[in-house]
Amino acid sequence: MIGEPPGASPAAGVFAAADLGATSGRVVVGRVGGGELALTEVNRFANVPVRLPSGLHWDLPGLFTGVLDGLREAARSGAAVASVGVDTWAVDYGLLDADGALLGIPYHYRDSRTAQVAPRVRDEVGAQELYAANGLQHLPFNTVFQLAAARGTVQLGAARTLLLIPDLVTHWLTGSVGAEVTNASTTGLLDARTGEWSRDLADRIGLDPALLPPLRQPGDSAGELLPHIVAATGLAAGTRVTTVGSHDTASAVAAVPATAPGSAYISCGTWSLAGLELDAPVLSAASRAANFTNERGIDGTFRYLRNIMGMWLLEECRRVWAARGEPSELASLLADAGRAEPFGAVIDPDAPEFLAPADMPAAIADYCVRTGQRPPESRGALVRCVLESLALAHRRVLRKAAELADREITHIHLVGGGSRNELLCRLTADASGLPVIAGPTEATALGNILVQARTHGLVGDLARMRQLVADTQELRRYEPRGDLRAWDAADARISGALAAP
Repeated sequence: MIGEPPGASPAAGVFAAADLGATSGRVVVGRVGGGELALTEVNRFANVPVRLPSGLHWDLPGLFTGVLDGLREAARSGAAVASVGVDTWAVDYGLLDADGALLGIPYHYRDSRTAQVAPRVRDEVGAQELYAANGLQHLPFNTVFQLAAARGTVQLGAARTLLLIPDLVTHWLTGSVGAEVTNASTTGLLDARTGEWSRDLADRIGLDPALLPPLRQPGDSAGELLPHIVAATGLAAGTRVTTVGSHDTASAVAAVPATAPGSAYISCGTWSLAGLELDAPVLSAASRAANFTNERGIDGTFRYLRNIMGMWLLEECRRVWAARGEPSELASLLADAGRAEPFGAVIDPDAPEFLAPADMPAAIADYCVRTGQRPPESRGALVRCVLESLALAHRRVLRKAAELADREITHIHLVGGGSRNELLCRLTADASGLPVIAGPTEATALGNILVQARTHGLVGDLARMRQLVADTQELRRYEPRGDLRAWDAADARISGALAAP
């Protein structure tokens, strides 16, 4: 719970962040001002998908209830919450009818309905034209492909407004309609150069451009809490919702404590988002061939990155082991992995069979057999396989990003839940040959809170926001160790498997 700590700066403001991730959601209260940046989690709740006859969906009403419960706890703490900000994962959406009612339950991006649609859209529009327009990494669940899969459905025919998940939550809090630009840039429908909706691209996939709401920038006001939300939470009437970097990665990157040139970032959670912050998109043929994405960031920046299947691999293994009644406690698994033989087997984390398997350990074993490797024989060996493979993927992606953007990388900031994983941080430093600065773990919530605080005049520009993070949050530095040649050899094994027919 939150209270007024002794000696708190009178200039400090209190803000609430609703931060919904792919596996859990939480509401965090942050205090900012006078050199202070402190967070307190007031509610955490599971995000469990629902499989219905129509496919895999998000339990969005349940998540919204978790948000309201968290805002209620924030109000009960006695802190005077100045505003609320909402961030979530990207690409997924809800459709509203002419009365503003939600049409159906939003699909989960891991639903298989887009698997055959994405190649067809690329053929219809043209892969080069698609990348030139939106600058996005080709992922089968991008919003543009989800909408193409929905063509001809009753829901899409009845829809009058499309809202991405954080915009839908904001709509339920305030009644206002808009599309925050950092998340809109993940849809495949935002022009990478102009930052405006591409009406032409919407037309070409058969989407009525009128469905696309007005764009908002981080820092814009999204309106005040509705009266029934005020009554349900106990927050003050007139409490505003401030638009933040509503794509959780955009908020996380805003809180990367990069205070020196030459930095790259890895936002590591369910996914690993590895890349660079740039002033302009990279839309070259080489960038398209390397499957890099250009997403909007805070203050007109671009997140030039690739999505890597992140801690999802390990968490799915743990889920399967727990369901079988086998040991799945993380600390023990990591200790066993630390003692396991290095490079026993390596995988490509982004192989299609790892997107949504029923049994992740079996999928990894099958991959090893298919690529001529002996599958890991113990849980510790399998965990080491996953973490070494992620470290190699981090290395490959960042080296390629530096080449394509003509940048030099001297160090890596690893933020998010993965920054707590000491073995992963050490392996990433060893694989890349670069220092890794791990933390903050709560980068997404910090970025969300900081944008709200800046809007209220309590913190300065992006550089000052990051300096405040560096000054107040716990960071750990991992220096590279060992011989890069062993990593080179392991990387060659994956490259050989990728090149095989």
